Amino acid sequence: MQPTTTTAESPIAVFDSGIGGLTVVSALRRELPGEDIVYLGDTARVPYGGKSRGTIERYSEEIAALLVGEGAKMVVVACNTASALGLPRLREVLSVPVEGVIEPGVEAALAATVTGHVAVLGTKATIGSGAYAHALQAARPGIRVTSLACPLLVPLVEEGLFEDELTDAALHRYVAALRSGDADALVMGCTHYPLLAGALARAAGPAITLVDSAANCARTVARRLDQLGLRAPSGRVGSLDLSFTDTPDNFLQVVRLALGLEAGEVKVRPVPPLDQ
Repeated sequence: MQPTTTTAESPIAVFDSGIGGLTVVSALRRELPGEDIVYLGDTARVPYGGKSRGTIERYSEEIAALLVGEGAKMVVVACNTASALGLPRLREVLSVPVEGVIEPGVEAALAATVTGHVAVLGTKATIGSGAYAHALQAARPGIRVTSLACPLLVPLVEEGLFEDELTDAALHRYVAALRSGDADALVMGCTHYPLLAGALARAAGPAITLVDSAANCARTVARRLDQLGLRAPSGRVGSLDLSFTDTPDNFLQVVRLALGLEAGEVKVRPVPPLDQ
């Protein structure tokens, strides 16, 4: 997968299985306002959770091949499932750097915890994969990890119920056990969850530090671009290009409004198979 010639002014490519990865885009826009960002949401094949590793690797390669072929200088995998299952393969085959959301979240959680007890909130698929728990324990043997599957949260976010008593009740139920324990860092292990940061902070209480994988991913991308000499020139105003593999639903407008994202025309385009 050889890209066209890339420079510091080439775009960063971000992909996700759907729309939630726009929280990563928002964090990148704050951290790197001079960068052009191209986002591709695989809404034709969402959700990735529940699909096999081989399928996730293929989907990820197909999208990455398209984006790298169009000149991306870096690929950001803004999807927890693809970060867990597809990222290693992408790092083997791509000729540009690749970053995901799990490693930055793990790094930030380990820096935040004093008690050595980290909690992770995620979808059933992400929690079932054990990606965060395995990465935390590999990085610091002996770390205690409490993993909480929260299947109600994504539907609540997609209904735009960021500040609602239903959301507060669900979060209070999910994190109840943490308030009586010594977990002091809580990883938001789904790209939808930063939209619930205010409600989640109330539910978790002041003793627990929220770890935003999207924000920490953006910081990691910035450091990596600096290391490679690929950060866009200062003073430049970056652009945002949004496209999807199928027509997005109303959640796109909810997210764009909530995050204040401005982009031009939203495009729908297919992802060609690898053998084409």
